[in-house]
Amino acid sequence: MTTQTTAPQTPSTPSAGTPTGLIGIPPHIGRALATGGGVLTVISTFLAWTWTAEFPGDLTVYGYPGGLQVLVLIGGALTALFGLASYGIKGLRWLVPAGADSAIKLSALAAFTTAWFTIIAISAKLGGLVNLEPGGWIVAIATLATLLGALALPFDRPAPDPADPDDTAYEQFRHNARHKRAIIKAAFASGTVTPARKLPAYAEILIIVAALALGLTVFTYGIGTEYDELFVGFLITAGFGFAATAKAGLVNRVSALTHAHRTVTMTGAFIAAAAFPFTQADDQYATIGVYILIFATVALGLNIVVGLAGLLDLGYVAFLGVGAYTAAMVSGSPSSPFDIHLPFWASAIVGAAVAMVFGVLIGAPTLRLRGDYLAIVTLGFGEIFRIGVLNMDGTSGPDITNGSNGISSIPNLNILGFDFGQEHDIAGFTIARFANYFLLMLLITLVVVIVFRRSSDSRIGRAWIAIREDETAALAMGINGFRVKLIAFALGAALAGLAGTVQAHVTYTVTPEQYQFAHVVPPNSAFLLAAVVLGGMGTISGPLVGAALLYLIPAKLAFLGDYQLFAFGLALVLLMRFRPEGLIPNRRRQLEFHEEAEAPTALSKAGV
Repeated sequence: MTTQTTAPQTPSTPSAGTPTGLIGIPPHIGRALATGGGVLTVISTFLAWTWTAEFPGDLTVYGYPGGLQVLVLIGGALTALFGLASYGIKGLRWLVPAGADSAIKLSALAAFTTAWFTIIAISAKLGGLVNLEPGGWIVAIATLATLLGALALPFDRPAPDPADPDDTAYEQFRHNARHKRAIIKAAFASGTVTPARKLPAYAEILIIVAALALGLTVFTYGIGTEYDELFVGFLITAGFGFAATAKAGLVNRVSALTHAHRTVTMTGAFIAAAAFPFTQADDQYATIGVYILIFATVALGLNIVVGLAGLLDLGYVAFLGVGAYTAAMVSGSPSSPFDIHLPFWASAIVGAAVAMVFGVLIGAPTLRLRGDYLAIVTLGFGEIFRIGVLNMDGTSGPDITNGSNGISSIPNLNILGFDFGQEHDIAGFTIARFANYFLLMLLITLVVVIVFRRSSDSRIGRAWIAIREDETAALAMGINGFRVKLIAFALGAALAGLAGTVQAHVTYTVTPEQYQFAHVVPPNSAFLLAAVVLGGMGTISGPLVGAALLYLIPAKLAFLGDYQLFAFGLALVLLMRFRPEGLIPNRRRQLEFHEEAEAPTALSKAGV
């Protein structure tokens, strides 16, 4: 008699390919819990979270969310919207062309993290959880329930790689850790974006206008955060919120519309930016805005050199300094060795031309180098410029730049009788000095954007991209690599010099310390390169967004004191680890880092 035995089946982790959630709640209950929790989170923001107004934002009011409550409300509303869309409700399916589950998880994380950060901040500032009102406990429970429900949503688990039985304990640990990371990645993966039905042109333009208005609102809110806790909450909500809309496919869908109406998008973006000073009650945030535009414009010029031509330039800020010093010397400053006072258009042309000459003089003997060698040479040029203007003080060298004192008392611009140093009333709004320069710098930025766009789509732009992708192959195809790279270097230098001519008048004083390789305050060469890489090389909007973040975040993280640069550097490391192609990459570069992504049917000449 034979007996047949079977190995007992032990309950373990779900098999690969089985749609299950990260936690063991039935999916239908998890979906209802996430959606209902999102609604409850929204309701809880209308309750008081603490009894005293000593915590900033005044979270003591019933029926009117304030401060961090507004951010939690946004996270809860996004979660509820995506949750309802996951049920296939008509009219909401347009919001989730790539699926709703990953978006629900990320928006639930936004609400949970912001709410619990607020609870912890209240307890730390006021002296314990006893200072919470019932609304604070309700929002803590509601966001926790929402997150648990979201993590129960099903996803396809990846199959584990076979393990080697001879592996050591440490190798087995690494193998298991890799598989767990793959599971987490799969849990937040999005599906393929479904094509949207064709809308009338006016409807697509209205969607673009709404997206631009939302962008202006988010930027205005972020730059106007009045206290540290609110800015940290803003970063949490904005980060997870953007990730949620991206995973839902909404960002890709809007991007397709903006690509189809590029001229309308660019025009609308600059109109929205021009409206920024009119949304401010004073000149405080217009000051930050004009410095962001100077930084962003120079970063966009560097994007031609690094993003399109692939040339690593570590001394680019020197060209900004060349333009600023040139404008300071010919604009009537009493500290200038030259008794010249040119109108702005002439000083702008002279500043850009001198910067271009410096670009040619530096590029001609060095652009035959590649890679790290070129980077070292450009780094040396940046330091030579700074030390050179530092020594032109009449003692160590000729008396041209006043050495460390710089060129001061640079007069305000006066264009056609419009004094940029005075307040002006426009359509009932009072525009002060920095708002005036903000609007002028916006026009300069528009010029740089047009130059970048036309250059990238031209024959020379395609040559830059060929050099960037494979210089040896480009040379074999008959492209004059030296000439093409020299044009990129000269054009980038001229655009930086043009921005420098405005910077000189904004800052009143031009000194060598403003143009270092690395410094806490941008612009400097390190931050400029980081803005291009962070935002997305080879795109127009990428460096603009990257520069805005790199200028705004360090200014708002000043409360961290000595840990400011540590937190900032850690954020950059994490971003480059999880999104190496940048925040707004072109499609070609995105496919290089994410081979599993679906390739578009066609790429533009610049790879967008």
